[in-house]
Amino acid sequence: MSDKKVRVRFAPSPTGGLHLGGVRTVLFNYLFAKKHKGDFVLRIEDTDQSRYVKGAEEYILECLEWCGLTPDEGPVAGGHYAPYRQSERKSIYREYAERLVGQGHAYYAFDTPEELERNRREIPNFQYGHAYRDTLRNSLSMPLHQVQQLIDAGEPHVIRIKMPDNEHIHFEDMIRGHVSFDTSQSDDKVLLKADGMPTYHLAVVVDDYLMKITHAFRGEEWLPSAPVHLLLWEYLGWKADMPQWAHLPLILKPDGHGKLSKRDGARLGFPVYAMNWFDEKTGDLTPGFRELGFLPEAFLNLLVMLGWNDGTDNEIFTLGELIEKFSIERVNKAGAKFDFEKAKWFNAEWIKRSEGGRLKPDVLKVLREKGVQVKDDDYLLTVINLVKERCMLLPDFYQQSSYFFEQPKEYDLNAVKPKWTDAKTAFFISFTGLLANTEDVLAVDLEQAFKTLAEENGIKAGELMLPFRIMLVGGKYGPHVFDIAALLGKKETISRIEKALAEFTR
Repeated sequence: MSDKKVRVRFAPSPTGGLHLGGVRTVLFNYLFAKKHKGDFVLRIEDTDQSRYVKGAEEYILECLEWCGLTPDEGPVAGGHYAPYRQSERKSIYREYAERLVGQGHAYYAFDTPEELERNRREIPNFQYGHAYRDTLRNSLSMPLHQVQQLIDAGEPHVIRIKMPDNEHIHFEDMIRGHVSFDTSQSDDKVLLKADGMPTYHLAVVVDDYLMKITHAFRGEEWLPSAPVHLLLWEYLGWKADMPQWAHLPLILKPDGHGKLSKRDGARLGFPVYAMNWFDEKTGDLTPGFRELGFLPEAFLNLLVMLGWNDGTDNEIFTLGELIEKFSIERVNKAGAKFDFEKAKWFNAEWIKRSEGGRLKPDVLKVLREKGVQVKDDDYLLTVINLVKERCMLLPDFYQQSSYFFEQPKEYDLNAVKPKWTDAKTAFFISFTGLLANTEDVLAVDLEQAFKTLAEENGIKAGELMLPFRIMLVGGKYGPHVFDIAALLGKKETISRIEKALAEFTR
């Protein structure tokens, strides 16, 4: 680690929903920065205006806010290296592109899209590079005066990097170790487009340099672009300031074959985006982890375990613990298979471990959306703490707790009526009489009274427990039935028994 202050960045394109792989990149950036008392920068890479989607930047910011991964600098937070949207930095990039042309490391290309498309059709495996560049319309194949005439006339053109032929370049990746490339395999990427906007290749290098980024974490799919970026750092004279790179492993489909995509999520029935994303152009709604009922703590926890571990069997970490324990050396090179059942397990564990007060706003939202009226906060907290171990996703709180606030609308009669007897009816009538003549009691006392009465009536208590549960909640779910009855109180318990008996004996 150098003596420079650590500065990392997340640089998404505002083109749609935020894939869980993107959030994991944010998380690894954030953890590394905080571990080393550094800065986490958000930079919006919106140079490709043809792919820009309205609302996507706001969506990204909301995702980061939900996850609790707050940037130290960015379009909203500001900072010493503003602006943080590349579209607002457009005037910066041409200077560096022209410098590269002047040095002989880049050139002007005047080929039209139609000409390039024709070449792709007619020439197998066509690449705009050392093999064909001298036969195309660019400043390497034309006389200088002709090039100047075209520029003066406003002829549309791009600036391309001139990749050297048959050179080997290399760097040390923080995850993969020594990585080398043959430059002959790379084409002459466009650096500056005809509209004056930079491509990712030029902008990422210029911005990382100007913003003093010390470490760059990105997905392994960007490895093929590394030769271009390495050369740009060298050609611009900034090699000594180049950030250390770490190319993160892919998040794979559940079967391990290929990168996990939105299409896979739709096919297999689980989200791959952090939050719901609505595409105004297509009208499609892509579901997200937040709306499905994941806690952000669980979402981050499951993401960090896709490619990293602390060397122990521990799987549950708070964000503070992750900051303390995170080490880039513990990130795996191999891709990590996504397991939705495991993801839900993380959420269930976080729900179980969370205090009722932490869960209350989320549970209140779930209940209110279903029309359940909650009037007493303390009562709600008691309910949450009683049922949370039975909830895997936040919407589960509706089934597991709504009966504490309203009587069942339906009963699982199929679980009761086939074995119902007059003796059971008589037992519950006696039990309501017993309740009416006692003060509200603890669950343990209620259970003892129930079992004693069953014995006196010659019925096994076990045959009465399921009917009692269904009387109180409507179905075969919920915590210990006497805990439910004690919390409901004797008056409400009696009311529910009497209402259910009318259904059971009909």
